[in-house]
Amino acid sequence: MFSTLMGADGSKNRKRPTDRQKDKHFSSGWRGFFSSVGLSIPAGVCHLAPAALRLRQHQMLQNKVPDIPDHVLRLAGVGPDKLRAEWSLPGFVAMFLPEFPHRNVPGHEHFQVLSYIAKGSFGPILKVKDKAKQKMYAVKVIPKSEILRLGVLEQSKEEVIVQRQVHHPFVHELQDCWQTQRHIYIMCDYCSTGDLYTYWQLIGQFTEDTVQVFAAELGCALGFLHDLGIIHRDVKMENILLTNNGHLRLADFGLSRRLERGGRAFTICGTIQYMAPEVLSGGPYNHAADWWSLGILLFSLVNGKFPVPPEPDHCSMLRKVRTFPYEMPLSFSSHLSLLITELLCKTPSRRLRTFDRFKRHAFFHGSTFDMVLMQRQPVEVILELRERPDRADKARRGLMLSLQPLKGFDYDSLLSPPATPDVQGHTVSPLSGLTLPLQPPQQKGPRREVFV
Repeated sequence: MFSTLMGADGSKNRKRPTDRQKDKHFSSGWRGFFSSVGLSIPAGVCHLAPAALRLRQHQMLQNKVPDIPDHVLRLAGVGPDKLRAEWSLPGFVAMFLPEFPHRNVPGHEHFQVLSYIAKGSFGPILKVKDKAKQKMYAVKVIPKSEILRLGVLEQSKEEVIVQRQVHHPFVHELQDCWQTQRHIYIMCDYCSTGDLYTYWQLIGQFTEDTVQVFAAELGCALGFLHDLGIIHRDVKMENILLTNNGHLRLADFGLSRRLERGGRAFTICGTIQYMAPEVLSGGPYNHAADWWSLGILLFSLVNGKFPVPPEPDHCSMLRKVRTFPYEMPLSFSSHLSLLITELLCKTPSRRLRTFDRFKRHAFFHGSTFDMVLMQRQPVEVILELRERPDRADKARRGLMLSLQPLKGFDYDSLLSPPATPDVQGHTVSPLSGLTLPLQPPQQKGPRREVFV
């Protein structure tokens, strides 16, 4: 959910389980439902047809309870006949507890919004400044109505539960989270350098020496997570942030879940070109799926393009992945070819899927896995690319942040600062009364993401 917080994230358009007929059944009742608890939702969310709107107005005039999705009624713990009497604002707050403590929204005396970083999966990601600490953070603002509409309340809680357990040099850590009347907020450190995908676009392809550093750091991160029983499920370039010295931070735990050794998962989720065949088929799968994603990532970093072009849906992608030979380019060294071949083994039980085996691979001969030593040497190519004048445009990936500021979206009057330059030196319009674009600009590039 917390999508590439510190870098532009134009690709965060996960498809989630949707059924048009089901949407038509309850979308007209959705606005009336939230109106009954004193909330307001942008009209575009409900997609109300004129006839449905008239029907809803008639029902409200007759003081009838609107149609509410079954999963919301289960979360509320009340029946439709008791909804108006028992479903109140305190209940709407309680359902997000204890993972999201209820607080009054921080005011201008605490935080200053500096710019709009990206459009995340559920809401905007903002760069803010803590005035007391004089420190920058990235805050994701998520409307509760979106979480309930998409039925991802438990997954939202799981994200912060997972991130609170994680403290590792190569994993992006959660700093704070809370809720107000209508939104939840997730705050992490701000990484001004951006994400790995931006730099891949800038350079085209990385050398094996640089990829060796990236691979070692990501292997450390995955090994740490898997030892904690956590499967990430969305390892990709956009979810890898870079520090000021060019080292990596694995971010975005929106699709992660706790999965003990021997456990199995079945949800088809992630980014389609990175998804292992057992995930595309609907499971069962386990932590080995993360190592497949790492193999796709390493192949792409060195080769300059993905091994398999994307398909419009996971079924088509599965057919292609099952038949694709995954032959290594002749330009790859024998050690790199062997590493990626072992990571991209289509049989999970035979795949390279443990950190102990990973770090002993011949590709890392002569390298250190001491995390303190690994961070001492800057990744020079990242520092050089960071100074490129076209980095800002690559980081936006078509979002046009300075030309399409948010307008009219009220998130509990978080802040309304004066216009302030963003990290790239471009002026961003004031963020007072923000409006969240329901359909973000399309990102260039072949990646497709699904949550089925």
